[in-house]
Amino acid sequence: MVSIITPVYNGSKYLPETIESVIRQTYTDWEMIIVDDGSSDDSYEIAKNYSEKDDRIKAISQENGGSAAARNNGIRKAQGRYIALLDADDLWEENFLEEQLKLMKKKDCVCVYSSYKYIDENGVFTGKEVKAPVRITYEDMCIMNYIGCLTGLYDSQKYGKIYLREELKSLRDDYAYWLDIVRLENEAYGNPKRLARYRVLPGSTTGKKTKLIKVQYKFYRDYLGLPLLISIRNLIVWGVSGIFKFIIK
Repeated sequence: MVSIITPVYNGSKYLPETIESVIRQTYTDWEMIIVDDGSSDDSYEIAKNYSEKDDRIKAISQENGGSAAARNNGIRKAQGRYIALLDADDLWEENFLEEQLKLMKKKDCVCVYSSYKYIDENGVFTGKEVKAPVRITYEDMCIMNYIGCLTGLYDSQKYGKIYLREELKSLRDDYAYWLDIVRLENEAYGNPKRLARYRVLPGSTTGKKTKLIKVQYKFYRDYLGLPLLISIRNLIVWGVSGIFKFIIK
C-alpha cells in the first residue's frame, strides 16, 4: 500500500481537486492521510466528508505547527510500505502511482521521482516544466534539490520511516527529507514522464528566489556543514537553475 501524506492549511479552494486526483489513480491500493494544520476555513470538513465516502481517506486535525509537523503527524500514522508527500494544491496524473511503482521495481531502488509541469492558480499550464534527471546521487542533492516533493516516492520497507526536520521551521524541510532518503543508498531514479502538476500561487515562495538566498546558504553551511567556498559555488548553481526555471521558458 502507498500512504499519501497531505498537509493542508486554509486550502479549501484546491483540496477537493487534489483529493480527486488521488481517487482517479489507476493504482488503487493506497491510503490518503490529510492533516489539517489548524485551518480557519473548512479544509478539515472537506477532508472529513471525503473520508466518510471513501475509507482509504483519513482526516486528522491538529493545532497549527507548520507543514513539517503536519507531514510527520501523517507519516507516524501511515500504514503503507510506500510514502508519498502531496500538498493540498498539487495534482497527480491518473497514472502517477502506477508509473512510479513500476520504475521503482525496475530499478530496484528505494526512491523515485518524476518530471512535472507548473500550473497557475486556475490550473492552467504556465508553459514551464521540470524534467527529472535520469539518476541522482547524494552528492548531486547536496548542490540542489532535484526531487519535486509532489513526485517523490519512498519505499520504507528496508530502512523504516523517515521524518522531516521540524527544526527547519518548514523552510527547506522537504529538501532535507529527500536528502536523508537519497543518502540511504546514494541514488534515486527519475521518471522522464510528466506525472504531476505543481501549482504556483500568488505570494508563494516558489518563484521568489531572491528572498530565499539567505535560507539556502544557511542550509548549505549549517545543515549540511559544507565549507564556505563549496557553499558559495552551490548557491550560484542553485540560483542559475532558478533563473532558467522561473524566468526563461
